[in-house]
Amino acid sequence: MTLRIEDLTVTFPTGPVLEGVSLSLDRGEVVGLTGTSGAGKSLVAEALVGALPPNAIRTGHITIAGNPVRPRTIALAPQRLDALDPLARVGRQIQRFARLAERSADVTGALASVGLPPDTARFYPHELSGGMARRVLLATALATGADWIIADEPTVGLDEAAAARVLSLLADLAAAGRGVMVISHDLIGLVRIASRIVILREGRQVETAPKAAFAGTGSPLRKAFSRALWDAQLAPDAQC
Repeated sequence: MTLRIEDLTVTFPTGPVLEGVSLSLDRGEVVGLTGTSGAGKSLVAEALVGALPPNAIRTGHITIAGNPVRPRTIALAPQRLDALDPLARVGRQIQRFARLAERSADVTGALASVGLPPDTARFYPHELSGGMARRVLLATALATGADWIIADEPTVGLDEAAAARVLSLLADLAAAGRGVMVISHDLIGLVRIASRIVILREGRQVETAPKAAFAGTGSPLRKAFSRALWDAQLAPDAQC
């Protein structure tokens, strides 16, 4: 089963900010989406879950197995940690997402699926470490029962060990049969878990490359921008 985006364009009153993006994602697969800041990566995520701003106009097609996307089929784990309600315990927030998806809440199961112990349910967001908060955001997405998970910058602000744990978790979700799209500036991390990487620049798709194209210096990459992006990540002082 394949999630497919064809010629996705997002336009605001000031003009188009995302133009002609096309990609596919199979269940059991991780696909990475990367690019410079402002390239339109988060707009792709918002378009997939129907959360674009009210003044945005979307054209193009988003389908699953050739059919229009049904509500709650795709879930987003957002970039911003303040997406968690500061006044609600973690368990209550997971229950809320399950309820919105018309599902029975399995708080313990959702937490276990992201490697968190059951007592995490009683914590408030301010009591979580950055890595725990990222995993709670994933748990809220998983609580919806969605077969397709979009993780927007899931490792931002995390140290190397915590980031590696979150990426490993996303790979495990794909191995369990979900389709996972990971949006990240951490191109090295994406290459570790994704089968393909989609590269955006200023709202346009530069190229889609298999992970093998990033071997060594990335010489198989077709576009100079892609090679420059990879080279910047390989630099000794690169921040991932």
